[in-house]
Amino acid sequence: MKNIPNLITMARVLGTVVLFTMEPFSRQFLIVYFLCGISDVLDGMIARKMNTVSKKGQMLDSVADAFMFIVLLSIFVSSFKLPLWGIYWIVAIAIVRLISLGVGFIRYKQLAFLHTYANKLTGIVLFSFPFLYIGLGFYASVIFACLIASISAIEELIINAVSIELWRDIKSIFSLKDRK
Repeated sequence: MKNIPNLITMARVLGTVVLFTMEPFSRQFLIVYFLCGISDVLDGMIARKMNTVSKKGQMLDSVADAFMFIVLLSIFVSSFKLPLWGIYWIVAIAIVRLISLGVGFIRYKQLAFLHTYANKLTGIVLFSFPFLYIGLGFYASVIFACLIASISAIEELIINAVSIELWRDIKSIFSLKDRK
């Protein structure tokens, strides 16, 4: 029973692999994509309801999120003609994220994925990208997604650089004062 949230997370990883085999933005793709997104919400919600939240589960969820992001980024970038400024912006965000992970690893001796509100918002915006694309158009969707992702990446880097201890469930940079 206590492994249900982790099984849901692993199902998301499997679903993400399946997305590679599908035609991007096809009906089947969007169904599997939607199920992967729902599983990301459900695993944590069920873990909290069942009182089975664990560091292992949090780490598994963060790794599954990162894996899904990388897979989807490769699918989306190859599906669209992304302008050079968009590629540079995405690379810059990735570099900031990697530096943040490096700083966190040096400081805490473990991967320091944080569950901030900005990171959650980034996940929602990235998950919503196909739907934003349909509603807002390509360039507006890319700018919006990159702007939110930039803010969350910078916030996570600052938190990892100045926080005294690893606090995965920190809500925002403004929560640091509550921890001192």
